[in-house]
Order: sequence, then structure tokens, then C-alpha cells
Amino acid sequence: MIELDGSYGSGGGALVRVALALSALTGKEFKVDKIRAGKGDSGGLKAQHLHAIKALKEICGAETNEIELGSKELWFKPGKVKRGIYEVDIGTAGSISLFLQALILPCMFAPGKVTLKVKGGTCGKWQAPVDYLQNVLLPQLRRFVEKIELKVLKRGYYPKGGGEVVLEITPKFGSFEELSEVPKFSLGESGKLEQIKGRVNLSRELEEKKVGERIKETAERELNKYSCLVDIAVEYSETLSVGGEVVLWAVFSEDGERKTILGGDDLIEKGKRSEDIGKEAAEMLIKEIDSGFGVDRNLADQLIIFMALLPGSSMGVREVSKHSKTNVYVVEKFLDVVFEVDEQRVSIK
Repeated sequence: MIELDGSYGSGGGALVRVALALSALTGKEFKVDKIRAGKGDSGGLKAQHLHAIKALKEICGAETNEIELGSKELWFKPGKVKRGIYEVDIGTAGSISLFLQALILPCMFAPGKVTLKVKGGTCGKWQAPVDYLQNVLLPQLRRFVEKIELKVLKRGYYPKGGGEVVLEITPKFGSFEELSEVPKFSLGESGKLEQIKGRVNLSRELEEKKVGERIKETAERELNKYSCLVDIAVEYSETLSVGGEVVLWAVFSEDGERKTILGGDDLIEKGKRSEDIGKEAAEMLIKEIDSGFGVDRNLADQLIIFMALLPGSSMGVREVSKHSKTNVYVVEKFLDVVFEVDEQRVSIK
């Protein structure tokens, strides 16, 4: 059995999510203790972890010890991943994106199409928004599958949530060991900047004060320093809680083909000026664009487990985070690979 130290590195929930994904993919059993020890009194399993484990029990017939909210230890024994339609309600504003981090990888190698219908929060603090997954992460994963598509049906903000998404995955390979012809990740540099896109999604209650338009105008003003198209859409929705966010992404090409997408985002929070939100999101993306590297800091965290399937892959990043180093620790426990990591480069032998 693989044994993991839940306090390693960042000591957060990413370690558990990555372990669940790799366990379901490889069929290897694992045990982890001191779950989310880095979070102090709020440590242990949270709602998105419990629902990911529950979903994997259904998807791959996994067995576990008795667990509940706040559990500090987990034993997980997977079975075979099955095709099918699976519905999950995380409840309140539990993160849909964090939940999906545990499921996308094994579902990409199911024996047939997998559809995940998930309810919960579509954005929040310390998590990637679903729009980031849709527009930055998933384009990099299409090399592995026939189709992977995320549709946002409803927005869900803190604290009540109520968001809904559908993720459809049509696999191309029956096993992760069949990938010899799949192009490796070669994301050292960004390439030529072609366009900047974005979306401001927010509650209908904020429409009268034109919050979305003010965020859009400020972000576009900051980003117009680049000689490319800048196109940011504004979307108001009926939601259970007042809130929203802005998500921006920059698209680069190499030899005329789309190569890299870098992202940036910021939450709409009470007491925070719309203009400041637009400016902060734009500045976040500008840092990534001006770095010249092929992935942004958050994408690097999420790509580690997918890179591990394609030895010889590499990426450059403005800053390799603790999360990335923690994910490397977990991957090397499950797969026979070795990463090389410095402050701005990650590669795999």
C-alpha cells in the first residue's frame, strides 16, 4: 500500500485529490494521514473531498474506511473505472473545480463516455473557477481524449452555491499506458500573443450599478497595452447568493497553431471597488504574459499529474509553487517517473 503524509509541502487538500485521481487511474491502493494538516483547526476532509470519494466509489467501485467531514485519515482501494452518467450535489458553495480535480484523470481512460453532472460553487477563494478549467486547463488535455467539454448551466456563489455544470469526456485510449503517439507537453515559452479573452460573470442584483461593465472597462484599459484583440464578455445571472468573478485568458500561438493559454482571475467581494477587481485580474494576467513562460502558476499545479503520463514533457512557469512540488511528491509515489524541478522549470524523465 502507498502511504502518504498529508502534511507534506503545502499540507492542503490538493494532495488528497491528486492521490485519489492517480489511485483510480492506476488501481493502486493508498493511505494518507494528517489530511490538510497545513490548514490548522480547519484541517481534515471537506465537502468536495467527501463527494469526490463518494463519486469514485460509484465510478470505480472503490472501498474506504469510515470517513466524515473533518476526517484526518483515509484508506482508499479502487476498482475498475466504468463509463456512465454520474450526478453529484456537493451542497452549498463547495468547489466544483476542486471536486473535478480528483475525477478528470481517471475518467479520461474509462471504457466509454463519462458524463459528470455536478452542483456546487462555480468559483470561490483559493480555487480555480470553472471558467478557468473550461478555457485554460481543458484545451491542454484534449491530446488525451476524443472529446472533453465543460458546460456551465448555472452560476453558484458563496455561501449558498447552487451552481451546475456538465462535464462530458469521450476517451480515446483504454489505458494510460497507450500514449506513445500522444504529443508531449512542450510549454517552456509562451509564443506569439494572438488575443486576450475574458468573462465577467455575476449576480443579476449587480446589474443596476453596472458592476460587470466597470470591471470589463478597467481590465480592457489595462490590457490594451498589447497589440492584440481584447474581448471580455459580461454575463448576469439569477443566483442564490450575490457574487461573481472575472476570468481572463491570453491565447498564444507557435508556427500559426494555438499553443499556450495563460489565465488570471479575481473575485467580486463586498466592499471592493469594481475598478480594483478589474485592475487586479488584469495585472495578474499581465505578470504571466510578461514572464514569457508557457504556463501560469495555477496551471502548473494542475498539469503535473497529466505531464506525468508523458515522460519527456516540460514546462516553464513564473514561479513553481508549493502545490506543484506537493503534487510531484504524490505522482512519484504512484508512477515510475522522476521529475526535475527548479524555481521556474518542471520537466519529467
